[in-house]
Amino acid sequence: MILAIDPGDILSAWIVYDNDDKIPITFAKEENDIVIGKLEKIREQTDSLVIEMIASYGMPVGRSVFETCVWIGKYWQAWETLGGKVRLCYRQEVKSCLCHTMKAKDSNVRQAIMDRYGSSREVAIGKKKTPGPLYGISNDVWAALGVAITASETTLKEDKEGIT
Repeated sequence: MILAIDPGDILSAWIVYDNDDKIPITFAKEENDIVIGKLEKIREQTDSLVIEMIASYGMPVGRSVFETCVWIGKYWQAWETLGGKVRLCYRQEVKSCLCHTMKAKDSNVRQAIMDRYGSSREVAIGKKKTPGPLYGISNDVWAALGVAITASETTLKEDKEGIT
């Protein structure tokens, strides 16, 4: 299992991803204090936390970006205090892993994820009466799922090649 977080300054999206079956187990987008409060219970299921990290692309940033960085540190510290391992994952890594190009947009990443789970949106996401494996995922949870899949695939590859 992997816990992946797409952090924000007020709200963060998170997902627990089954690394073996390649499916999301549980997910939400919640206030950061609530997410911090859930870490101990989630830690019982996994020791791996992957956080999407902020990267600089040369443009000026505002207060919310710096506050997001503070939350990244809080998540990291809380998880390590619980004895878990933390890995940072940059958005460019997600784009490269899922779309094989750094030019991908969020919609491309979302489509690449859906393509992995079915031949169509109806298969991957489904509907209320016939939910697919991605049913209920929306907004920033897609980003958290992209981080989880990327971590799963790159960590597994590194382990097989002895890179770690």
